[in-house]
Amino acid sequence: MREKIQNNSGKILFVVVALFIIFLGYNLYLAPVEGIENKFVYLLKTYGYIILFAWSILEGEAGLIMAGLLSHVSHMNLYMAIFVAGLGGFTGDQIYFYIGRFNKAYVHKNFKEQRRKFALAHLLLMRYGWPIIFVQRYMYGMRTIIPISIGLTRYSAKTFAFINLISAWVWAAVTILPAWYFGEEILEVLHWAKEHWYFAAPFGLIIAGSIIFYFYKATKKKEKSLES
Repeated sequence: MREKIQNNSGKILFVVVALFIIFLGYNLYLAPVEGIENKFVYLLKTYGYIILFAWSILEGEAGLIMAGLLSHVSHMNLYMAIFVAGLGGFTGDQIYFYIGRFNKAYVHKNFKEQRRKFALAHLLLMRYGWPIIFVQRYMYGMRTIIPISIGLTRYSAKTFAFINLISAWVWAAVTILPAWYFGEEILEVLHWAKEHWYFAAPFGLIIAGSIIFYFYKATKKKEKSLES
């Protein structure tokens, strides 16, 4: 029975995520306010910590920034938001770790195109040891690969869990605190962007593209340095 659950863990995770999305959509539809924007605000106020936890499992910084803004306007508690977001990030990487630990055949079969990244992750772990667990959340393109690849090794599950938990809370604090501290300025920018979307949209695309390009080049540079 246990082996059957382990082999279908990916499908189980997909079902859980799908059910959560359906739950949010249903409650968004039933929100007792008018307008899609007001419905989203109502949903965040009502299920803010649940949404933050689920969003953090996927390690989405956008959700943490939103939590920082909600904390700024006193719709969420700052310390609770950091605590919940950290637990979510911790849970996400634990899931990836145990996918690697208990589903090795599944990983080797379904991640063939990611072989270079898995090799890179193993090299990083061998060269830098436990700090790579701490910083992998900030490595674009490797955030899922590294926990899975560590799970494939004999690395201590307890050590990984401890470092992962501390790392997740630091990640949550580093992301949420600036959004909370500069909340007024961020809200003013968002209000301006809403009123002048035709100027903001191209600017946002340029920034997003620049960030993606930067991390892509940084990852490629790291791969080349480890191969040489």
